[in-house]
Amino acid sequence: MQYIVLDLEWNQAMSSRAAIFNKLPIRLRGEIIQIGAVKLTEDMLPGEEFKAHIKPVYFRRMHYKVKQLTGIDKERLSKSEKFETVMKRFLDWCGPDCTFLTWGHDDKGIMEQNLIIHDMDIDWMDNWINLQVIFNLQTEGDGNQKSLVKAMEHFGIEQTRVAHDALGDAYNTALVCSKLNLLEGLAKYENAGSLLANRVSQVKNPSADGTTPLEHTVSRVYNSKAELFSDKDLTNIICPDCGALLKNFRWVNQGDRRYMTMASCPKHGKFLLRLKLRHAEDDTWSATRLLYRADENMASYYKRRASHPRSRGRRKHINKKTGKS
Repeated sequence: MQYIVLDLEWNQAMSSRAAIFNKLPIRLRGEIIQIGAVKLTEDMLPGEEFKAHIKPVYFRRMHYKVKQLTGIDKERLSKSEKFETVMKRFLDWCGPDCTFLTWGHDDKGIMEQNLIIHDMDIDWMDNWINLQVIFNLQTEGDGNQKSLVKAMEHFGIEQTRVAHDALGDAYNTALVCSKLNLLEGLAKYENAGSLLANRVSQVKNPSADGTTPLEHTVSRVYNSKAELFSDKDLTNIICPDCGALLKNFRWVNQGDRRYMTMASCPKHGKFLLRLKLRHAEDDTWSATRLLYRADENMASYYKRRASHPRSRGRRKHINKKTGKS
């Protein structure tokens, strides 16, 4: 088995409402413009390296945030190879029987979208691991995402490669791998969600009501707040006891990018869903999702906040799917 640490940089549309989206066969969240990868040796140390730039065909205009973070400009990409050419060369370099390791879950979704839109095979993506999960398991962390920089600081790794460069980030991630018990982490990976959930449930919840969340998860990354709130997997409430899809009450803006809503199951009572939004430097959004079994105090608190005029006003924007507050 060959373990390959992979990192991607991608460009995105200037707006979530860009006209290009009406011409694409699928919703393309980002177009890959750079691939960086490092093979791990038998001792789980950084080994052979791969790096390539890719000429975009859909999002040709560089998003100013992407250009600022990566230093990649249109002129450099204009001299680069096509996606299909780079991917064939990359897969030849990888060889057979590979497991791909990335820092986070976004790279896999972006890679899959890019392969689909270029009509290329995705079967080779079966073995794909989010290293953040293994890091959390082996460092007493919770289910929240940790930045690569934080992981490097945890292990005392000095950053010698440029950040936001695909090969630089892949190399730094490979250094983190060398500090983990990777084989043990891979063996526990399938059950990692329940292991982390059990760990979170044993930690005293710092919320004012003193309750422990039934769910504590971190969302994927979205291009806009509107896209985040339109993701039903994130915003819907499913009864954890019977699996029924419940109808949400109104969303209430609590300030500081915190939102909450409630739903009621006829058999199993009320549930409170909280979202804590984060706005990243690259203008993307993500959220922490917390689902509680609502007691009388929580239901009363929600009712008071929902009746507040400002909360009602904020709700209208979300219901209109602008996602703006």
